[in-house]
Amino acid sequence: MELKRVVVTGFGAITPIGNNAKEYWENLIKGESGAAPITLFDSTNFKTKFACEVKDFNPLNYFDKKEAKKMDRNSQFGQIAAREAIAHSRLIEDNVDKNRVGVIWGSGIGGLETFETEVLGWAASNNIPRFNPFFIPKMIADITPGNISIEYGFHGPNYTTVSACASSANALIDAKMLLQLGKADVIVCGGSEAAVTASGMGGFNAMHALSTRNDDPKTASRPFDKDRDGFVLGEGAGCIILEEYEHAKKRGATIYAELSGGGMSADAYHMTAPHPEGLGAYLVMQNCLQDADVTADEVDHINMHGTSTPLGDIAESNAIAKLFGEHAFDLQINSTKSMTGHLLGAAGVIEAIAALNTIVHSIVPPTINHFTDDESIDSRLNFTFNKAVEKNVDIAMSNTFGFGGHNACVLFKKI
Repeated sequence: MELKRVVVTGFGAITPIGNNAKEYWENLIKGESGAAPITLFDSTNFKTKFACEVKDFNPLNYFDKKEAKKMDRNSQFGQIAAREAIAHSRLIEDNVDKNRVGVIWGSGIGGLETFETEVLGWAASNNIPRFNPFFIPKMIADITPGNISIEYGFHGPNYTTVSACASSANALIDAKMLLQLGKADVIVCGGSEAAVTASGMGGFNAMHALSTRNDDPKTASRPFDKDRDGFVLGEGAGCIILEEYEHAKKRGATIYAELSGGGMSADAYHMTAPHPEGLGAYLVMQNCLQDADVTADEVDHINMHGTSTPLGDIAESNAIAKLFGEHAFDLQINSTKSMTGHLLGAAGVIEAIAALNTIVHSIVPPTINHFTDDESIDSRLNFTFNKAVEKNVDIAMSNTFGFGGHNACVLFKKI
């Protein structure tokens, strides 16, 4: 059986550095940091008092009051990104067969704000169970693709992938495989997360996973820098419209890139720490190259997972050096988490959008906040420190790794 080709025909985003895909990309190129003091709750007693929140967000700008009340912030972000991507792709205007359009979404946590609010309300009510009737449907991680399909009447495959921070990258890979097999013509694919809450920040602080650079939030996310001290929590959503190539051509869709490869692997090592030799990262990139039928020396750019954690940045850098050999030093690599923070389950898709835009615009966003080289990381690797670089990109990859040792990698090609 000959597998079908899969292409990108639209995308949308709402992020800490832009409330749509255009703003997001422009601020990536500028090297804007989305980190700032937390406004969503009182962080006075927390070790970390800053995060990468979505700015100037009012759900009533996107939903009516009744509709907004039925949706967790996580789902609101997802719906907004999906609406932008669907409009960008002209799916509705072109009157596609909605029975052949699916929605596959990733979220590592889901409706954390809703869960926290309802449980705290119950705890303060002398054990009287007065729960909101929308508690469960607002909270569950799979409600976002459900809501998207309800809004547009899409009857194709519909579910959520959950693999911690790799969730939306896994969603992209699942969608790719279903399209290759002819199970759908189009899949609305993405991820969302809204974990900047008291329990989200408190939980990650308890793990010592977050930066505590409260005196200078904007420079706190500093991947590959010697003085990095943890990641910065972010929130938002991204959406990519994946479509079977011949279907896209037939309706005259704009094709931005081809999703040629998807790799998956497991560290099989530790709940939260990466394999010290970067084994899982090496395998996932190798698997992705094989899936795309691409050799290592053909790759131009990698958007790294690069969270700004002491162990993770070293392991991933070592894996790239090992897999790509001498070509590793010709690659233009970066970590856009230096600007957006870590969007957990939504990280994979917003970074995939950044990677495919390097193909569209021939420019690679910077890794900002680099001040001091880390002697544990090969200085010959080109991390695109502090300034965007113009570069023709024909093939771009994006890495995403999650707690539990879940690894996913996607590869885009210029058409």
